[in-house]
Amino acid sequence: MDELVKVAVDAMGGDNAPAEIVKGAVEAVGESDKVRIYLTGPQDVLERELANYTYQKDRIEIVPASEIIETAEPPVMAIRKKKDSSLVKALTLVKEGVCDAYVSAGSTGATLVGGQVIVGRIKGVERPPLAPLIPTANGCSLLIDCGANVDARPSHLVQFAKMGSVYMEHVMGVKAPKVGIVNIGAEEEKGNALVKETFPLLKNCPDINFIGSVEARDIPAGAADVIVCEAFVGNVILKTYEGVGSTLISKVKEGMMTSLRSKIGALLVKPALKQTLKAFDLEQYGGAPLLGLKGLVVKTHGSSRAVEIKNSILQCITFTEQKINDKIREMLLTQEMISEED
Repeated sequence: MDELVKVAVDAMGGDNAPAEIVKGAVEAVGESDKVRIYLTGPQDVLERELANYTYQKDRIEIVPASEIIETAEPPVMAIRKKKDSSLVKALTLVKEGVCDAYVSAGSTGATLVGGQVIVGRIKGVERPPLAPLIPTANGCSLLIDCGANVDARPSHLVQFAKMGSVYMEHVMGVKAPKVGIVNIGAEEEKGNALVKETFPLLKNCPDINFIGSVEARDIPAGAADVIVCEAFVGNVILKTYEGVGSTLISKVKEGMMTSLRSKIGALLVKPALKQTLKAFDLEQYGGAPLLGLKGLVVKTHGSSRAVEIKNSILQCITFTEQKINDKIREMLLTQEMISEED
């Protein structure tokens, strides 16, 4: 049992809690024998939900929590006042070393604040970024940052690039991942002040495989494995991805139902089309890790259903087994030693 990856799941966070959260947890333990889950929330509520499923009883444990942090609540105040909330209880399990990782579809602000205040940053990390995987023609890319630091400095972006490279290489198995910075053109002299100042720092960074600027239209084609930007730009990219994806799928389905001929054609292409569209479904990639903390914190969409919760839990296994936090510490230590020599 000691070898299992232990994941604290905020069972009351998100639009579809607790039903979809509990379902996702049950599916995760059913799919992998490497994980043990701690569900935080009201004991009676979670017991009722779990009663709907057959699962290994010793693989899911309820940790009682009497309060819920709502999305609209001010994050700092909520963290301070609601010590017995499902979100704070789950983060505390990571802080105390009971769990290796945390997963929540609840308040993004409270997760970001709680991650830094409760779990804490790795020494040397300036700003922890949110880094979701997004689908591309080549598989997927890491978008870093997508919502944690809207006023980032050049040094932050350089650190994002390094942490993102560690993640893509060791979690996703991409050797020498290509790193690009989001820009409005390919030329080095283009961009706003932040991009112009960051570009030469990335260009002269020996720890990463920097390929230069990446325009937003080139991201879906897989132009880079690690896409570096500050959180405002990253969040716009992510939300545009989600909006275009859902609209496109809706329009394809609508077009296939316009005539008898299109309906017959739809039946013929349905298996191949379903497989193709699945590759561009963000739910398949789990949540966004908040990199650079002492423990793994993963934030999923507020509207997450069981499949995304399950995949978010399963990604915690690879993250923990590959000792990503240790590799980030090693990277920062090497960086510090080089700075001292200079």
